[in-house]
Amino acid sequence: MTWRNGYALLAAIVTLIVTLSAAIYVGVASDDGSATSKSTPTNEGAPRGPAAPASTGIWVGAWSTSPVGSEPGTEIEGLAGRSVRNVVHTSVGGTSARITLSNLYGQSALTITHASVAVAAGTGTAAAIVDTMRRLTFGGNTTVVIPPGQQVLSDAVRIAVPADTDILVTTYSPTPSGPVTYHPHARQISYVAEGDVTEDATGVAYTGQVGSWRYLTALDVLSNESHGTVVVFGDSLTDGITSTENANRRWTDALSRRLRSAITARQDVPRYSVVNQGISGNQILVSGTGRPANNEAGLTRFGRDVLARTNVKVVVIDLGVNDILRNPRLADPDRILDGLRALVRQAHARGIKVVGATLMPFQGHRGYTDARENVRQQINAEIRSGRVFDAVADFDEALRDPYNPRKFRPDYDSGDHLHPSDKGYDRMGEAFNLEDLRGAAPAKL
Repeated sequence: MTWRNGYALLAAIVTLIVTLSAAIYVGVASDDGSATSKSTPTNEGAPRGPAAPASTGIWVGAWSTSPVGSEPGTEIEGLAGRSVRNVVHTSVGGTSARITLSNLYGQSALTITHASVAVAAGTGTAAAIVDTMRRLTFGGNTTVVIPPGQQVLSDAVRIAVPADTDILVTTYSPTPSGPVTYHPHARQISYVAEGDVTEDATGVAYTGQVGSWRYLTALDVLSNESHGTVVVFGDSLTDGITSTENANRRWTDALSRRLRSAITARQDVPRYSVVNQGISGNQILVSGTGRPANNEAGLTRFGRDVLARTNVKVVVIDLGVNDILRNPRLADPDRILDGLRALVRQAHARGIKVVGATLMPFQGHRGYTDARENVRQQINAEIRSGRVFDAVADFDEALRDPYNPRKFRPDYDSGDHLHPSDKGYDRMGEAFNLEDLRGAAPAKL
């Protein structure tokens, strides 16, 4: 081999190495590794939305919800032949988006042949702002097959997602898929239409309305403003079951607005998004019936609903009231506290800080007894002692009636003596100490 030929071969090898290195870097940079897609994409040649840049900003959760069970009436057909338009509300904005779809409670494969994301044209509408409509892909394909019990993460797509705004996420499935995985009590109206009108921006075809979220469990955004996600983990008090529909008056919405306002005012607070993983009726220790279990216990769903969320920095836990009220016998406060400490250990193992809430009063509710009140007081005393969580949000103190601390202050009561009014939810958001979001889980010695 001549010197000239050897030099040419060496140059070719160097070029190949550089090209391969760049490809590997782009592939790694485009995903933060926080979610795994378990799906079977199929080839599809339809046009797609613009792909997201390889690495700009940080992926955080803009919205999420917990899968609760299978929707009644969908056991055989699912939602075959219909377009499902979920309406969700963002806590932060971003320059790109991706979604998670779940078939956790499905008994057969769910085939999605068309999915889209768009910014809603307003509040309480299925219409989209036309130039924001984006087609979603999964592994580069517009069709994805999600096996029963699994979920799928979409590819990222470039779209300007504003904070504090309704987003429309639409899916279409042409074939029967069995039970629909859903989250009831959404306090948000979503829509359904006959046929594939996934990218219809007018919303005219979406004549069906539903107060649940179907299939969709997360919306992430690529953000230059937020550095991480706060996950709020709870029951109906977090789910916001008595808050005004379509108004985003859950206490987590109030917390999110406070954080954004503080950041806008240049206050020195953590730049985090807030997502809601509350399930009405949820308990720490006991799951519902079925396989997989409906309304899965906090102890067993924590990994899926908290640890698997995107870029989690802090978890806020507000659970325990249902363990007291729904126990046919008198609940053991030590078992409930042991359950809470087990959740804290799971979070700390991942370096996540934990803020825990005291249990709010419920005198006047049909389940109230003096014995159950005593259990609540024992749990709250231990929470306030600092021996359970890294920090405490004292919602009991914030909402109780100063003249009768066993019940809500009247204007904070929704009327059922268990759940807050809109004003009560606002008070919870105001009472939360933003400084408690600072820092990480304590290091173990």
